[in-house]
Amino acid sequence: MTYLLSIITFLPAVAALVLALFLRGNDLAAQRNAKWLALIATSATFLVSLVLFKGFDPANTGFQFVEEGAWIIGLKYKLGVDGISILFVMLTTFLMPITILSCWGVSDRVKEYMIAFLLLETLMLGVFLALDLVLFYLFFEAGLIPMFLIIGIWGGQNRIYAAFKFFLYTFLGSVLMLVAMIAMYMAAGTTDIPTLMAFDFAHEPMVVLGMTVTGGMQTLLFLAFFASFAVKMPMWPVHTWLPDAHVQAPTAGSVVLAAIMLKMGGYGFLRFSLPMFPVGSEVMSDLVFWMSAIAVVYTSLVALAQEDMKKLIAYSSVAHMGYVTLGIFSANQQGVDGAIFQMVSHGFISGAMFLCVGVIYDRMHTREISAYGGLVNRMPAYALVFMFFTMANVGLPGTSGFVGEFLVLMGIFQVNTWVAAVATSGVILSAAYGLYLYRRVAFGALVKEALMTIQDMSRRERAIFAPLIVMTLLLGVYPALVTDIIGPSVAHLVENYHVANPAIAEMASH
Repeated sequence: MTYLLSIITFLPAVAALVLALFLRGNDLAAQRNAKWLALIATSATFLVSLVLFKGFDPANTGFQFVEEGAWIIGLKYKLGVDGISILFVMLTTFLMPITILSCWGVSDRVKEYMIAFLLLETLMLGVFLALDLVLFYLFFEAGLIPMFLIIGIWGGQNRIYAAFKFFLYTFLGSVLMLVAMIAMYMAAGTTDIPTLMAFDFAHEPMVVLGMTVTGGMQTLLFLAFFASFAVKMPMWPVHTWLPDAHVQAPTAGSVVLAAIMLKMGGYGFLRFSLPMFPVGSEVMSDLVFWMSAIAVVYTSLVALAQEDMKKLIAYSSVAHMGYVTLGIFSANQQGVDGAIFQMVSHGFISGAMFLCVGVIYDRMHTREISAYGGLVNRMPAYALVFMFFTMANVGLPGTSGFVGEFLVLMGIFQVNTWVAAVATSGVILSAAYGLYLYRRVAFGALVKEALMTIQDMSRRERAIFAPLIVMTLLLGVYPALVTDIIGPSVAHLVENYHVANPAIAEMASH
């Protein structure tokens, strides 16, 4: 189908334009129309993405469905999808209708709220599909704006502080990436991503400020991109914006932030760092390993001390993203497969965890763990769903959470056993904070007066969780659904990475 990727990318933006131009008023009818149009547009985008998924050939390790054309002021418009990006596209289109459905109770500036989410979907899809450096950067940075507005307008009491902290952290990290992109264009004479993936950036040692930089230009470029993607993941110690953003964001904003936006950092490592700067990636891999291992242990311990449910789940996200960076930079088949699987799985599980918090927050208007207890007595269906996703978040075998962590630990064990040992302790710590949270919220006697009349999940809320439960179980018992698609592309990436890295031994001998 011609222009299939453009249709998938810009269909939500067209719906946002229709909302902006033709919907008037803020009465109940207008609010309902805005929600329905957003739900129909995101659902249609998902249906079109199924056509893409059906026509995708996993055995082809190159880019497929490529669209190319001239753009304004000579910039190039180029989209394409491969075995690595296809799953992120599907994850985004799958989760957005669920996110819109979770917004049904919103009554403040509903039209603008829906427009923000529709534009955000277009920008996130653009990140995963762009095959031009400038186009990628525009999508990558523009995605900050709708999320900044979602947190800043519809967020909690300290929303302005959290919104600016989110924006400044992620934007400042990306300034170095922009400088690196200019350097890449000057060196290669093109902004075409497939061409740059095959370009051999100079890897001779360079002297910078009197210090010899092993890997030369590649290492400097790697560090510039790393500054942006590490903040976006986020990696320790540049993770501090995430808990504040999650706590202040509305439920739907937290879902999109955790389930999709964090994955842009991991995707960036896979699309740029490993294929374009293999020598730089190898030189800096030990640093990344230990940053990731510290993140897994440290943020798990911090999560254990939280009294706010959203903050606890936010810190657990940082720990789970630590496994992703471990897998990516292990640069072997199991590790990279596990990292991608972990990102997809985390999309379903973390999104569901934030939705679980949203269900009881809508009823009680507090996220304090101490305000709850004994919910299983009044909300048995909710308690069951919450337990399922808590177990998946812990990494229970049979759920998708187990597969990703297991593959990552297999991959990193082949490279660095000490890092693997430290990271494995995160499995125990995640069980500690996950079960501690669940026990305090769901179990025990129902003694708090405010909880005596709390209602169980509505049919709409059950419908929201149903597809997430199905996908978490399906990927847990049939992981080949993911690994068969990404396998050939990951094998190609890993092979090229190791072909490029005999240069490390040569440089070490000089």
